[in-house]
Amino acid sequence: MKKLVSSLLWMVVSLGLITAIAAAVLSYVHEVTEVPIADVERQKKTEAIAEVVPPFDNDPMTDTWVDSESGCTVYIAKKGKNIVGGAVESYSPDGFSGRIDVIFGFDAEGTVTGYRVIKHAETPGLGAKMEQWFRDPQGRRAVIGRNPSVDNMAVAKDGGDVDGITAATISSRAFLDALRRGYESFKKSNNTVR
Repeated sequence: MKKLVSSLLWMVVSLGLITAIAAAVLSYVHEVTEVPIADVERQKKTEAIAEVVPPFDNDPMTDTWVDSESGCTVYIAKKGKNIVGGAVESYSPDGFSGRIDVIFGFDAEGTVTGYRVIKHAETPGLGAKMEQWFRDPQGRRAVIGRNPSVDNMAVAKDGGDVDGITAATISSRAFLDALRRGYESFKKSNNTVR
């Protein structure tokens, strides 16, 4: 019986020691990689902003406004002291496979100047086509060059002015929901920041 208790005690101590060492190693790895990962994320966001907004000479990453209602972040693009547009980090929780995150660019009047899908889990070959579909000038697919205050940014199937992705209406609705949410935040920021 003493041998069994001794064996169990040794096993508990061994497992405890292994767990403590593993926790220490994980903590160290997290500490070492946290800053580089954040730097990469910031670089990706900076590149996306530069890609989707009109030319600017400020640092939109530091010139931001957060819409407390929607949770969208607006990165304000300026040339001199004039606002030339902005990039909005928007989202929709209603994608076919969950949340989608998109950065939309707008000029000072609110016309869409570009977008980049940042994160999604949509079906490959269907909803995942949103990165290119809404740039395509064929039919009424493209959102770039359109202004949500003039155009009904909903899928044609719902009475809107945009052709949704074939066989991916839910993903299309989510993308356009994110666009509308981003546009509303951009409008609010213009009224607040100017």
